[in-house]
Amino acid sequence: MLLSMTGYGDARRQDERVSVAVEVKSVNSRYLKVAVKSPDAFASFEIEIEKLVRTAITRGTASVTVRADAIGGRNQYRIDGSVLRDYLRQLNEAVESIPSAGKIEVGGLLALPDVVREVEGLGGDRDAHWRLIREALVESLESLRAFRATEGESMRRDLHVNCGIIANELQLVAKRAPQVVRDYRDRLLDRLRELLTETNVDVQGDDLIREVSIYADRCDINEEITRLRSHLEQFEAFLNDEASQGRKLEFLCQEMFREINTIGSKANNVGIAHNVVEMKSAIEKMREILQNVE
Repeated sequence: MLLSMTGYGDARRQDERVSVAVEVKSVNSRYLKVAVKSPDAFASFEIEIEKLVRTAITRGTASVTVRADAIGGRNQYRIDGSVLRDYLRQLNEAVESIPSAGKIEVGGLLALPDVVREVEGLGGDRDAHWRLIREALVESLESLRAFRATEGESMRRDLHVNCGIIANELQLVAKRAPQVVRDYRDRLLDRLRELLTETNVDVQGDDLIREVSIYADRCDINEEITRLRSHLEQFEAFLNDEASQGRKLEFLCQEMFREINTIGSKANNVGIAHNVVEMKSAIEKMREILQNVE
């Protein structure tokens, strides 16, 4: 089963004192990153929140937002006088150096960072708060996983289709591969006949066989065909694995591209060149999809 790295989930829990809402968003990223935003009263829970998120997500950037409201009352706030005085001092110093500066409005300073703080007046004890946060977070992560699984299934189908395209093109390549040597032999014979009609040079059959054999070894793509087929089988197996295997699928894409590129460079054949173009196009589509797979 594939999981998308992009998703969304939210949930809410409450008791007689506090209502807690948790929102989880995830986007694609090469590694796992977790960012937690919560009220000051819940700051001590952020490490535990991150640990819980890391058990559910293995790759991507996850943003967790925790909100809390007191039941039957208003959240309490206070002005931090020391922070406000420090802002005023710095502003007054700046005003003194600017003759045209206007009067400082204290009310406008309330929006500055850390001037107004939320008081831990939500009620209840720490364990009760954590229970609500944990329950809401777990449900949010379950909702997120369902979202990511739906997106992942869509991506799995697209990857399967592109694998089929590569397999079909590879089958055509395998049929055309023996013709590559025959075409070279025929072209070589035609050129030799033309030259022999104009000169007295005598070409032995052994020389011709040796030349064709050398070319046959140089343009042999049977090993690449075999390895590419093996990679396709393994890719399909990872697509149907119980766990999301984004990294392994990316690695296999790189290996398949390498084999396809080698086939294109070794087989001097127009038909095979067209097959290689189609296979490379499918690989690029798969790479783009896998950038968002966990």
